[in-house]
Amino acid sequence: MFKKVFVTGGAGFIGSHLVDALLAKGAAVVVYDNFCTGHAEFLPAHSPKLQVVRGDVLDLAALKAACAGCDFIFHFQANADVRGGKENTRVDLEQNTIATWNALEAARVNGVKGFAFASSSAIYGEPDVFPTPENFAPQQTSLYGASKYAGEAMIQAYGEYFGMRSFCYRFVSWIGERYTHGIVFDILKKLQRDPHTLPLLGDGTQKKSYLYVKDGVSGVMRGIEQAADRKNVFNLGHDYFITVIEVVKIVLDELGKQEVKLEFAGGTRGWVGDSPLVHLDTSKIKGLGWKPETSIEEGLRRTVRYLKQNPHLLKRA
Repeated sequence: MFKKVFVTGGAGFIGSHLVDALLAKGAAVVVYDNFCTGHAEFLPAHSPKLQVVRGDVLDLAALKAACAGCDFIFHFQANADVRGGKENTRVDLEQNTIATWNALEAARVNGVKGFAFASSSAIYGEPDVFPTPENFAPQQTSLYGASKYAGEAMIQAYGEYFGMRSFCYRFVSWIGERYTHGIVFDILKKLQRDPHTLPLLGDGTQKKSYLYVKDGVSGVMRGIEQAADRKNVFNLGHDYFITVIEVVKIVLDELGKQEVKLEFAGGTRGWVGDSPLVHLDTSKIKGLGWKPETSIEEGLRRTVRYLKQNPHLLKRA
């Protein structure tokens, strides 16, 4: 399907796995990344079909120039810190909403007719329907979720104006190799500071669905390869969820740590805007033949093993 594709955030956790999948399909790939959170080591060292451009998504002129000649854009760059918007109310607007508009403008001027977007389950706010389907009408509870929802809306409008096919994927939290932020990362960082006490946000009963990164990328590709509609929105998540306490127990077991005291901050949410239950209805993407192959438990264990083997990632953050 692809001859030459453009991937913003292609040196990041999810983006680099996407790049691997695209190269495996024979596509030429242009990675556009400022390497603020991305890592060159996540990309193939020698691939004749890979071009890496160091650039910022807020630099519209550079973005337009870099994606010239591409026939599909995967816009996977984003501010990934869901909590940060309360302290810096511009970060989600700039890094998510304006950056998405820039990527769309780059697509428009270059005649790109396919656009895939890394959205988020956060756009649902705190739904009262579980598993939550794509047609649930959300009310926003975080600037992060609002910025992603705004991005989806712009993508659909550009598709209408300029004949682009669009694919918006609403992700749960992803886990796996090259993982550089999130609950497992936070647990390991905290244990480095104090191996005997683990402070946790909320009361530990928050329920989340996690998805192994390679399963997620296969879902992204399946949607593009099999969907018939011009505008597409897909949930991507696991069939079930587990609690924060269960996540902690799996991580501690994989680390071989038994005597760790858990200290809970209290409350049903980890932070303002955090949904106490994330469980998405994935029947739509499953209808195209996709399903997760890796359990949440195994995905968490693989994440811990990877971080143990690459401790420099914990030091850099």
